Amino acid sequence: MTDGTRTFADAREWARSGTELVLGAVAGLDEAGFSADSVLPGWTRKHLAAHVAANADALCNLVHWAATGEQTPMYASADERAAGIAKGPALSADELRSWLTASARKLAEGLDGLTDEQWQNKVVTAQGRTVPATELPWMRSREACVHAVDLGTGVSFADLPTGFLTALADEISTKRGLTELPDGPLPEVAAWLAGRPHTLADAPELGPWL
Repeated sequence: MTDGTRTFADAREWARSGTELVLGAVAGLDEAGFSADSVLPGWTRKHLAAHVAANADALCNLVHWAATGEQTPMYASADERAAGIAKGPALSADELRSWLTASARKLAEGLDGLTDEQWQNKVVTAQGRTVPATELPWMRSREACVHAVDLGTGVSFADLPTGFLTALADEISTKRGLTELPDGPLPEVAAWLAGRPHTLADAPELGPWL
């Protein structure tokens, strides 16, 4: 199964490696480290860690939908999504690490349990897109890989898999309607496209993405 520059197998591997990067990024953080600002304006690392953990929980809802046919939205409402993020600062470093680890494990086990037929079942994303369950690993890989960088603990776009960066750049440039990209290393171009800090000279500023 392929979609442009990525395959289903690629996305599953990137989801795993991205999750490992996130867990590694927070492994040594104490309370002060977790409470420090992330790369995302207005978000501490606690906010961001809670968002990544809540995203795994939400994707588990779509796994349940694909496995059973029972319509289970990612989030019951926009307020539920916001509440998951806001929950972060109220949790301790250990509680956040446990939530990140447990939610990631539950999602991985759920994905591993889908049959070939269930992977083709349609689900609806939080943005209202109807997609086959085969899109779930790609959705998770974007969240995990990009936010591993956003945590600001030393992971950079250069640490992300080259294939992931190529697929990410292809998707974002298409969604942004960009036909020409600035010259520069792929990690920096991907960071620019995603609205993250980059080193490209004279590249126009883009709004945030993801």
